Amino acid sequence: MKVARFTLGEGEPLYGVVDGDDLVVLGGDPLFHGIHPTEKRVPLEQAKLLAPVIPRSKVVCVGMNYAEHAKDMAHEGPENPLIFLKPNTAVVGPGDPIIIPPVEGRIVHEGELAIVIGAVAKRVKAKDWKDVVFGFTIANDVSARDVMFADGQWARAKGYDSFCPIGPYIDTDFDPFDAHIETYVDGELRRQGSTKDLIYSIPEIIEFCSDVWTLLPGDIICTGTPSGLGGFVDGQTIDITIAGLGTLSNPARNRDDRTD
Repeated sequence: MKVARFTLGEGEPLYGVVDGDDLVVLGGDPLFHGIHPTEKRVPLEQAKLLAPVIPRSKVVCVGMNYAEHAKDMAHEGPENPLIFLKPNTAVVGPGDPIIIPPVEGRIVHEGELAIVIGAVAKRVKAKDWKDVVFGFTIANDVSARDVMFADGQWARAKGYDSFCPIGPYIDTDFDPFDAHIETYVDGELRRQGSTKDLIYSIPEIIEFCSDVWTLLPGDIICTGTPSGLGGFVDGQTIDITIAGLGTLSNPARNRDDRTD
């Protein structure tokens, strides 16, 4: 089941389940009210898809979780999952612009599978991971790469507004264990890999992260990006495709035209 968060151009966001070319409107946020379809249907072409969830608490990211990507970064790979946080203000949805901040150096894409947490989770055992997962979506862990190295830590470099596009849907039935991920910039393939090559598996990630933080419904965990390097600039479009989840597409802009 694919769950969308969307608007019809005005009013509060709505939630729906994809049914062919339509969205079956739900009675409320499914993370908190369950899946309760109404009799209303909306053609997908009339809906503006939004970020399928806005984390009320946090975005957790796992770094260097593919061996080939760690080699790209001249890193031996972490002895434990390398986790960090993005603020929820970094989250934007499909089609929203990634706003390039006025900093020196490269802005890079990191296409990733993202876990959407569906229940309060603390010290969850790996074998019980399904009990706390609502579903999966696509994420782009955008990073100001040279700022990472200049600062010596990652909070600023990965935390800018718009640096965590997610979408287009949350799939509650998705099999995350051999999902192929491809990232394109203006149609050119830049990164690719499969979640079967994760250093730390999804059950292990959930166990580790929930030992550090209490995970809350709506929190997301970005599981790491596969191999491939290269940045993007103003005017380019980043497309991330995961088989079964669709494509997350976002243009890059030097400024946010919505503030003018």
